[in-house]
Amino acid sequence: MLHIHNNLTKRKEIFTPIDPQNIRLYVCGMTVYDYCHLGHARVLVVFDVVNRYLRKVFGDNHVTYVRNITDVDDKIIARANKNGETIGALTNRFIKEMNRDADALGVLRPDAEPRATLHMDEIIAMIQTLVDKGFAYQGRSADGQPGDVYYDVSSFAGYGQLSGKNTDDLRAGARVEVVAAKDDPLDFVLWKMAKSGEGTSWPSPWGEGRPGWHIECSAMSVGCLGNHFDIHGGGLDLQFPHHENEIAQSEAATGEKFVNVWMHNGFVRVDEEKMSKSLGNFFTIREVLAKYDPEVVRFFILNSHYRSPLNYSDKHLDEAKAALTTLYTALRGLELAEGAGATEYEQLFNAAMDDDFSTSEAVAVLFELAREINRLRENDITRAAQLGAVLKQQAACLGLLGREPDVFLQGGDAGGLSCEAIDSLIAQRLEARANKNWAESDRIRDELAAQGIVLEDSAGGTSWRRE
Repeated sequence: MLHIHNNLTKRKEIFTPIDPQNIRLYVCGMTVYDYCHLGHARVLVVFDVVNRYLRKVFGDNHVTYVRNITDVDDKIIARANKNGETIGALTNRFIKEMNRDADALGVLRPDAEPRATLHMDEIIAMIQTLVDKGFAYQGRSADGQPGDVYYDVSSFAGYGQLSGKNTDDLRAGARVEVVAAKDDPLDFVLWKMAKSGEGTSWPSPWGEGRPGWHIECSAMSVGCLGNHFDIHGGGLDLQFPHHENEIAQSEAATGEKFVNVWMHNGFVRVDEEKMSKSLGNFFTIREVLAKYDPEVVRFFILNSHYRSPLNYSDKHLDEAKAALTTLYTALRGLELAEGAGATEYEQLFNAAMDDDFSTSEAVAVLFELAREINRLRENDITRAAQLGAVLKQQAACLGLLGREPDVFLQGGDAGGLSCEAIDSLIAQRLEARANKNWAESDRIRDELAAQGIVLEDSAGGTSWRRE
């Protein structure tokens, strides 16, 4: 039975779908004005696994996964204007780059990927509903003209329920507005009036402008999944104010509970420090994938619980590569065969995933399977092959071990040596061994080792992998 830690209630709860025939999951996606970074990689991979496991439990056709794209906001407009291009040209380019990174990491495409600019009618309609119900108002600009539209936080009694923040404390620490554009420092913008030079706006009942960030997600999630759905996810940095504001405006607009379960993945740190451009430790996914196989990066992310902090370092990525090598090595040379299965391992794997998607514990089960495969390989190859099929099947739920073992083990760059050159040297070594020329055999092994090639001799011959 699946249990999920619900950040709304601050405890693990049995997951009870609103409709078992249609599990609905929404995740806050990327703001597309630059390349995705390591924090984005974690969101992509974590909720890809949540999506995969929900499909395993409830059936592939009974899950709807929506991950939005923010394609209009202050940073996008500023970057487009700096580049001298339209926001559409900028965002389309980086959507393609985002998908390239996600595909490399083995992330399945969501069922829907709504873009804010394509849902402007729904956004404006939701704001109008909030105004009509008395939850929102139009402020005044410095010269007394109609200004931005704001959500009235004081009108929503449940504000702060997700983050645990107290409105009085927030108000006491809030920055005093230079211009009295809004009634309360906690009120947040729903519609921003167009500014000179921005060049991006839409008509609305309040004048030309564009939506605030928070209302975009409310309108898109409700539009795609309905007023009340099962799970909303995203990074921990979005819990406040973004997700808090989503709850307030969505529930005020619809009169219904917005989301049952709120999930947030933990922060990414680099060498135990906060990732920051100012510290010089800010890495894009593209930069990391230039050094490490994408599946190694995915394994690294999943070898920690999604709610815990994730510490990126070359040491940890090297450890992930070695661990993934161990799993692929266990599958090497096996003619995988479906058979009696391994119910005990499947039960252990499912128990780990049912415990709030504990991927680190699920990975530990994969290693138990690998050890058993290696133990059986010499004496019971049939059973080893059956367990190999189980290992592949369970790993697939995590998006791992999807390649042929040799593709992973012999891939990459090792001093420029091609597979053909390595095979030729191995053939020369085998000939030297056949002639009992042990010195030449050792010389060739050492030459390959110096190039990062590891030889593995067995009764069935010599195989190799890159270090």
